[in-house]
Amino acid sequence: MGKVTVAATVVCAAAVCAAAALVVRRRMKSTGRWARAVAILKEMEEKCGTPIGKLRQVADAMTVEMHAGLASEGGSKLKMLISYVDNLPTGDEKGLFYALDLGGTNFRVLRVQLGGREGRVVKQEFEEVSIPPHLMTGSSHELFDYIAAALAKFVATEGEGFHVSPGRQRELGFTFSFPVRQTSIASGDLIKWTKGFSIEDTVGEDVVGELTKAMERIGLDMRVAALVNDTIGTLAGGRYHNKDAIAAVILGTGTNAAYVERAHAIPKWHGLLPKSGEMVINMEWGNFRSSHLPLTEYDEALDTESLNPGEQIFEKIISGMYLGEIVRRVLCRMAEEANFFGDTVPPKLKIPFILRTPHMSAMHHDTSPDLRVVGKKLKDVLEISNTSLKMRKLVVELCDIVATRGARLSAAGIVGILKKLGRDTVRDGEKQKSVIALDGGLFEHYTKFSACMQSTVKELLGEEVSETVVIEHSNDGSGIGAALLAASHSQYLEVEES
Repeated sequence: MGKVTVAATVVCAAAVCAAAALVVRRRMKSTGRWARAVAILKEMEEKCGTPIGKLRQVADAMTVEMHAGLASEGGSKLKMLISYVDNLPTGDEKGLFYALDLGGTNFRVLRVQLGGREGRVVKQEFEEVSIPPHLMTGSSHELFDYIAAALAKFVATEGEGFHVSPGRQRELGFTFSFPVRQTSIASGDLIKWTKGFSIEDTVGEDVVGELTKAMERIGLDMRVAALVNDTIGTLAGGRYHNKDAIAAVILGTGTNAAYVERAHAIPKWHGLLPKSGEMVINMEWGNFRSSHLPLTEYDEALDTESLNPGEQIFEKIISGMYLGEIVRRVLCRMAEEANFFGDTVPPKLKIPFILRTPHMSAMHHDTSPDLRVVGKKLKDVLEISNTSLKMRKLVVELCDIVATRGARLSAAGIVGILKKLGRDTVRDGEKQKSVIALDGGLFEHYTKFSACMQSTVKELLGEEVSETVVIEHSNDGSGIGAALLAASHSQYLEVEES
């Protein structure tokens, strides 16, 4: 009997030991996994580093590329396109002006009544119209006829408070957010369609001519006074409200910048110098690239798999389209190499672009003690449940690394523009103010991003200079901005001035 008891005791002890060993092994395994996840995060943090010295190199590289792009066509990754906008609004504009904003599957028609220095924007109205899918791949004729008809319908609803001066034609600012080779303030040939449009017979044609012919076909008497993009519209809106506005930056789904250049500083400009002595340059800065940009293997993979490999590198590390996707790629690697979310990789996590920047922003801004928002986003978007607080903290840290890099590089880009204009120093006590007009959802809604960007601009410029630089939100460049540019390029300006 004693032998049996001893044997049983030995078996029990062995079982307890085995169970304990299993627990220890699991703990070690989970500690090993956690250590691997942390190592992936730390490596990302290191590679995304933006110390002040590196940012100065990026700002200098931006200035160098700006010079190169102004010197000759194709001289730089920065296109530095001449916009033909040589008169930005002053605030004195008066009258009724229209805008048409075509940039995607919807377009907007808008009207503003301007009341000059005192009245400013007296009244404004707009309407949004969606484009039927068949027109996005049909003929040029059909698309522009549809747009002209919507415009005519909108003009017909002009009510009280809107009035065209007798004997004058209505004038329109046309925001066209597709690649165009601009040939004058009110003409530009379509290079290619993007965003789901594919209308062969428009490519190579003047889009203002196409719209004008469509308006003529239905008897709408309206002149296109300016063809612009949203960035230049943002600059126009900024200047209308503040005479010190010298540049505009869009930080939204995509990113771009435009600024006011001295006309004599544009070697590739061969026309007559404008009377104002100034010319707005559309930088297309999303295409900036430099060996100083802190790129990671995730950025390189994202670029390789994109629709435009090797292009828009700056945009791919700072804009709203891509920030959430970079976070997803790092989380995916943690799931694969460190079993971060359990033994299998969550299927949803493998889907490109499923984690959008607004999701990332919501997680990054989560201040609840248990990071409830992070848990909810992981569950709702990626179908990952039962995440520990420790895991959620690591996700927030990752969002911070990716957003901080983007924000600090945006700031370096802005400082590059200020350097090009000689506004990065204060000369002999003269304090000229430089206002940068900003717009875009990323800037407007991702608070930690915009706060980090603004504090980095200050850090780069130093206290004295940063007192002269102001970043202002300039809303609706593609709408109001375009209408303001129609006003500042009106055919009746000469008449009014004389």
